[in-house]
Amino acid sequence: MEQIMSGSQRRKKIVNMLKQSSVPLSGTAIGKETGVSRQVVVQDMALLRTEGYDIAATPRGYVLSVPNHATRIIKVCHTDEQIEEELTAIVDLGGCVEDVMVNHRAYGKITAPLNVRNRREVQGFMNKIKTGKSTSLLNVTSGYHFHRISAESVEILDEIEDALKEIGMLAEILPYERELIEI
Repeated sequence: MEQIMSGSQRRKKIVNMLKQSSVPLSGTAIGKETGVSRQVVVQDMALLRTEGYDIAATPRGYVLSVPNHATRIIKVCHTDEQIEEELTAIVDLGGCVEDVMVNHRAYGKITAPLNVRNRREVQGFMNKIKTGKSTSLLNVTSGYHFHRISAESVEILDEIEDALKEIGMLAEILPYERELIEI
């Protein structure tokens, strides 16, 4: 009798398959190896990305990029006046704010690259916001938004989350948002 893998076991196997492969792996091939449909593989890839795995979908299949840093998606909520405080808290602890994403109920997911790594880049971003005719994306979702942040280690990401929580900006990622936040 064949034992069926749990979702977490299957995703662990998928990560190992991708790590060991020197060529892209198709969703169909991964599905055959793990005993699920290609659509389940697509959902697994979205979940793995939210866990911080850098998985690219190429025309020939999935590829895992093994970064030399850790990434995480966080949800925050604050006002325009607190943008600089948020970004500074992240970069001062060694993080990089890779992008910003909002999940608008009418327009869907909107993502924009930021790549803010230090205080100079925080100031450059703030100048664009202050002198531009546009407002920040957080305004379309009452202050709630997501960031993909990166750092040299998971421990630094934990410190960043703790700091954001301490200043009252960290928000809980709701269960239905997990599959929506794949950027």
